[in-house]
This record gives sequence, C-alpha cells and structure tokens, in this order.
Amino acid sequence: MILRDPVHGLVAFESEEEGIVETLLECREVQRLRRIRQLGLTSLAYPGADHTRFSHAVGTAHVMSRFIARMRAIHGSLPVEQRLGADTAREALAAALLHDLGHGPFSHLFEAVVPDGPSHEDWSERIVLDPATDVHRVLSSFDSSLPARVVALVRGQHELPYLARAVSGTFDVDRCDYLLRDAHFTGVNYGRFDLDWLLRSFCLGSAPTPHQAPALAIDGNKGLPAIESFILARLFMFQQVYFHKASRASEWLLGRILSRAQQLIVDGTALDGAPPALADLARTRDTSLGSYLELDDALMWTALPRFAQSSDEVLSDLAERLLSRRLFKAFELFGDDATPAGRQRCLDVARDLAQQRDLNPDFYVGIDVPQVVTFDDTEDPLTVLFSDGTEKKPGDVSFLLGRLRGQTLARPRLIFAGELREAVVSALGASATTGRTFAGGSFERRSP
Repeated sequence: MILRDPVHGLVAFESEEEGIVETLLECREVQRLRRIRQLGLTSLAYPGADHTRFSHAVGTAHVMSRFIARMRAIHGSLPVEQRLGADTAREALAAALLHDLGHGPFSHLFEAVVPDGPSHEDWSERIVLDPATDVHRVLSSFDSSLPARVVALVRGQHELPYLARAVSGTFDVDRCDYLLRDAHFTGVNYGRFDLDWLLRSFCLGSAPTPHQAPALAIDGNKGLPAIESFILARLFMFQQVYFHKASRASEWLLGRILSRAQQLIVDGTALDGAPPALADLARTRDTSLGSYLELDDALMWTALPRFAQSSDEVLSDLAERLLSRRLFKAFELFGDDATPAGRQRCLDVARDLAQQRDLNPDFYVGIDVPQVVTFDDTEDPLTVLFSDGTEKKPGDVSFLLGRLRGQTLARPRLIFAGELREAVVSALGASATTGRTFAGGSFERRSP
C-alpha cells in the first residue's frame, strides 16, 4: 500500500507486518476519523486547518514504521525476545494507527464539555475491546490477545520500555506527526523540526532491571539539536496556534452551546436536532458505543442550525453567533490580573456588565486558562547517552531544556460577548487591553 501524504511525501506500508495497517484502514471505526477534524475549530483562525484525525492516524503509523526500522538497525546486541519481531512490530503499528480512535466531534473539545464522562482514551479502549467492532475483529484475526495488547501499548504499557515511550512519551510518534501536520495545514513554520535527524538520533539506553529491555535514549553526540528543536517546535505551536485567541474563543463559545443544550435536555426540554448520544451524556454522563460512534463533526454541524432555531433564546443566539462567525472577544490578562484572585476580579466585573445588558453571565462571560507543561524529564526515563556510556537527563545536558524544565506556559484570558467589549475595557482600564497583543503567554515553574 502506497499513499501520498502532504507532510511525509510517499507513505508506504508494504511489508507483511505492515499489512495490518491497510486492513485496519478499512474498518468503519477508523473511517469515522475522516469526519473529525484534527484541530476542532482552529480553521476559524487558520483557514487551511481542515485536516482530519484520519490523516494524522496514517501519519502516526508511518512515523512508527520509521521508528521500527531505526530500532531494528541498532537492536542486534539485544536478546531475541527484546528485539522488535514481526508480531511486536504489528502491535506497534496498530497502536500508532488507533491511538486517537475514540475522539469525539471537534476533538478534545467534546470531552471537555462532559468532564465527568468517558475520555477519548476510554472510548478508544472500548472500541478496540468490543467484539462487535470491525477493529476488534481485525486485530483478533491476527491474535486473540492483540486487542488487549494494543490498548495497553496506547496507554504506554509494554514489556519493551523503548517501544512504550515511542507510543506514549516526550518524543512519541503521535507528537512527531501532529506537530508537522498541524504546522503544514495552518501554514506556519513554528512546528517544523528535523524528524529525520530525531529518528536517527534514537538509541538504546540502560535497562530498568538486568532482565528487562533497555529504555529509549538519545545519542549525546548528535541528538541534542534534534530534541531541542522538537521541544521548541511544540512550545511555539502552543503559543501561536493551539492557544490562538480566535480558536480558543470559538471553542469556548461552542462549549457554552453544548453546555446549554445539555442543561435543557436535563430540564426536560425537547431539543430538536440533539443527537441521541448528546442526550445520553447529558442525562447519565455515558452512552452506548453505537450511539457514540455516530457522533462526528458533520452531525454536530447539522445540529447547530436546528439549535439556532430553538425557542430557548440563549441556545438560539449562541448557535447563530457561531454559525455566522460572530465570535466572542478574548484578550490576555497580565500581572495581578493573571493571578487566580485577579482572574476572579476581572470575571466579576464582566459578569456584572453582562447582567446589565440582560445577557446570562454563565453563557456570555468566562475565563479561559489554557496551559501546557513545556518540558519535563523528571518522570520520563529517556536519557542522553554519550560515547563513554554515561547517561544524563536531557535537561541536565541542554541549557535550553534545563531552563524550560518544569515550566508551565499559561495564557489566561477573559472571554465575553463582542457587544461588551467597550464596557469591559473601560471598567478594567488600560491594563486589560487597549488594542495591544501579547504573543508569548506567561511561564510558571511547577512546584516539585
């Protein structure tokens, strides 16, 4: 099987063990990923960001194929049982392809609206383990234990530590693909890094115990620039793309729409256009696997015009705003305003102003605090291996990674309906915003 990919070029799955990828791609549960955008509503800020979870899954499997080739080039000194044989490679390729199988509409946003419901990881596990799914039948046709082993590997559990970290770790195949893919489709350069050199820099470090396979390591003589560029690419993508104010504001608005819809359903209001799974999740915080798999972006976009015609004024107005891209406004909070107490103070001011305009503050005003840990090697067993056999943590070797270690990038913003902008700015003063922008966010060191 040979595919053309805009990020990786020619993507080939031609060996016998790679045949599992082609077979899994035909499964209904995998094809569903074509109908879920990788970046949710980011296309409202970056028009080209319409790529899907499906293309990302294929790209991730391709990176895993390349990782397997690299490990096989260097694992000759290991006992046979610690090498990547055909069965283990097949397992790794399946885990890479299926790692995002359980994502709901609009990717991460949907599960955030139902925080006490199943996560996308939980749904992925259910899909793989349910005997009624195509994915389960395909995996079981190779080995009855393969579904359970794939689930474990997606969660970062495997007897080969170097393989486990390639699926779930600081430099895993998932991140290797989505950074390059998201950068390509958003049209930015921030997420680009040298994947070829990063893969070439992977080597085998020390084993957790004398009888276990070694952990993943980076060649200390060649690999530091590769991992530094990778970490910086990820940081810049969060700063400039994933935390973009228009993207965050649109997702916050959609979150309020879904929250209002759930509230109405729980109150017993007949809501035209609400998918059965959304109603189930609102009432019981769960739904059947079949109902969940019916959910995709297209179904939700079909529901939004119906919501816009709802007799509930709040739901109708919010849905119409999103459909016509009349997004809420968002601006950074700095200094004292960015502290928890400051955020609450700013929120209280905005809520009062919303009430004065007869806007429900629970749905027209909010605080958004996206944050991400920039780099952390305290729990990751990945090390930098030098030619004399010594191993060190990446943050102990690289000045850059040492400075980023333990730092959390946070971008707190006040979000509110556009008609409140002048009143909010006037009430909060010039410290809130007077047209200036802030691109970097703030850094906070996590407590040990």
